[in-house]
Amino acid sequence: MTEKDAFPVKGMDAVVFAVGNAKQAAHYYSTAFGMRRVAYSGPENGSRETASYVLESGGARFVFTSVIKPTTDHGRFVAEHVAEHGDGVIDLAIEVPDARAAYAYAVEHGATGLEEPYELKDENGTVVLAAIATYGQTRHTLVDRSGYDGPYLPGYAAAGPLVEPPRHRFFQAVDHCVGNVELGRMNEWVDFYNQVMGFTNMKEFVGDDIATEYSALMSKVVADGSRKVKFPLNEPAVGKKKSQIDEYLEFYGGPGVQHIALATNDIVASVRAMRAAGVEFLDTPDSYYDTLGEWVGDTRVPLDTLRELKILADRDEDGYLLQIFTKPVQDRPTVFFEMIERHGSMGFGKGNFKALFEAIEREQERRGNL
Repeated sequence: MTEKDAFPVKGMDAVVFAVGNAKQAAHYYSTAFGMRRVAYSGPENGSRETASYVLESGGARFVFTSVIKPTTDHGRFVAEHVAEHGDGVIDLAIEVPDARAAYAYAVEHGATGLEEPYELKDENGTVVLAAIATYGQTRHTLVDRSGYDGPYLPGYAAAGPLVEPPRHRFFQAVDHCVGNVELGRMNEWVDFYNQVMGFTNMKEFVGDDIATEYSALMSKVVADGSRKVKFPLNEPAVGKKKSQIDEYLEFYGGPGVQHIALATNDIVASVRAMRAAGVEFLDTPDSYYDTLGEWVGDTRVPLDTLRELKILADRDEDGYLLQIFTKPVQDRPTVFFEMIERHGSMGFGKGNFKALFEAIEREQERRGNL
């Protein structure tokens, strides 16, 4: 963040999910993702319409909200979102130093305002919030919590873990959040982030970069000036068969958040623990590892361990990264997660795209959707 930054951000504030059963979702992410519940809002503390569980792992914060009985526009929106899209992300909340200034800049530069700046207060201080619309039914809530030291937001009570947390966090932060948009609209949304939030373009993947024999997609990555908030945007491209983006758009019912990448400092320990807790990861053929060492070189994790755990590796001019992707974490083939361990590289695993997409296609074929 610099003083010249027209839209300064502090980082991701929260990834907010609308789900059918927040209590069970919170338990799953506590056990399978090693997260710790820190706050709760529900009937027991005055929220008659919705129940929300706030889970954290390092700097990453997830909020799971479900409807008890819709009585307001917000409750009806959450209920209708789950009915139409299944469990999914409704809000990529961004922490900013000044929510009023950020909202004014965004709206002045073309954003659709959803909630004008307002304050929430309790004994822990004051939070200033505002919200703008992005692709599909997703929103960005702009959060200024510089005057607040409560567990999450006013209206939430501090709450202890649902299960005994692991000794070591599985991940420490949200690395990036990926959105899928309709054919022909990727550049429109790239322009949106450029103009409305002052984000700049980091990477671009088109054509053979991101294609297999059967399907293809195009992707561009936008980020704030500090690179703390990174949003890759995907759209389908013409291929012989239905791409993973087409499948997502069909089953999600439109544009939305496809996957969330979680930054870990020990991908081996995290993958072992998450597998033991029931998380399913995409498989990678042994043939991928036969030549991996020739172009990736030495990494912190021995090649045999990468092969055993099906972890992918990629290297660029700045260093290397290790990554692995889960299968969808709900019945619909929509939202999934990535675990990523970076060692200098600020890339997104371009060298792995073909292997990754072939793995996704194998799953699509099993579902009958390729």
